[in-house]
Amino acid sequence: MNTAYAQRMSAMKPSTIREMLKLSERPGVISFAGGLPAPELFPVDDIRAAAERVLAESGAQAFQYGASEGIASLREQIADEMAARSIACSADDVLITTGSQQGLDLLGKVFLDPGDAILTETPTYLAAIQAFQCFEANFQPVATDDEGVVPEAVDELAARGLARFLYVIPNFQNPTGRTLSLARRRQLAEIAARRKLLIVEDDPYARLRYRGEHLPPIKSFDTSGQVIYLSTFSKTVAPGFRTGWIVASPEVRDKLVIAKQAADLHTSSFDQLVLERYLRDFDNSLHVERVCAAYGERYAVMDETLRRQMPEGFSWTRPEGGMFLWVSGPETMDAMAVLAEAVDAGVAFVPGTDFFPRGGGENHMRLNFSNAKPEVIRDGIARLAAICARRL
Repeated sequence: MNTAYAQRMSAMKPSTIREMLKLSERPGVISFAGGLPAPELFPVDDIRAAAERVLAESGAQAFQYGASEGIASLREQIADEMAARSIACSADDVLITTGSQQGLDLLGKVFLDPGDAILTETPTYLAAIQAFQCFEANFQPVATDDEGVVPEAVDELAARGLARFLYVIPNFQNPTGRTLSLARRRQLAEIAARRKLLIVEDDPYARLRYRGEHLPPIKSFDTSGQVIYLSTFSKTVAPGFRTGWIVASPEVRDKLVIAKQAADLHTSSFDQLVLERYLRDFDNSLHVERVCAAYGERYAVMDETLRRQMPEGFSWTRPEGGMFLWVSGPETMDAMAVLAEAVDAGVAFVPGTDFFPRGGGENHMRLNFSNAKPEVIRDGIARLAAICARRL
């Protein structure tokens, strides 16, 4: 076919993670690639009961069109959740999205023109890179260390007045697992107010903490409406609901509603109703406690196995929550070449290069531990470590 595609398609590439998920479906492959919650922990029985109650009480109306903003009772529950996260807002400040991934797409539509600069951590979330590439964004990586993005580096770039926003994942960052320190959260909120810099705070993993103390979001320090907060039920209930949310100032929220109307009219009414009923009738906090206990155990197993099996010259992050850790090899290591051997050996991961929008990361690997049981983690890390040792 001689088809003329939009210019933006030249910068868009398929997701390595999506391709890795195809490989992981092969028999015998141990996958540390996708950011998948553990399906055996999904609250299936509770969700089944919630769905039955919705259908018994609402009948066909549960399948009708709904408001673009989302079902009011679910937005009220989210406002209560935001209060628990130290963010003061009302249901009117909440916009329901089809997963928080849609939130990134809507923000790109509302704020980005071709060539606009956005600031990101180094490295940053692959699917955010994809979302913003659709709008031909100019990525400006910001210095990052073990405490997260460096505020002084943000301030220096923001002072030039060229960036549309800073994109940041404060808790158990994807891909590194790092957590932004409390002091830096305050500093970023102050910079946002002083420099009139928008901050997109993407916080899907906030409740998945299994060590240390919970930290308030950047949004909790926002006094000027410069911080836009995103989260999701994908990690705390189930990703198949494809239900997330945005909390933003009224002006920003109204623009996002318009963009959502053009995208999908509204998030699935039935999914919202079932989710709302599940949250109202069942103990989601207890469910999240079980998830955190399981993920904490799986992280500990992966960390311990890496310490026993990986050859000298490798290091990795030690997250306090979330679903990932970040392995750094010798500078001469080619993670793509390791991946090719690893897949043949029946183990998959995501190479680091995909998380660097302007290149780099060749000697890094992202490993997911949430979707593998301890005995599988031990086996997979042993296979991966043997390949790394041979290549050294």
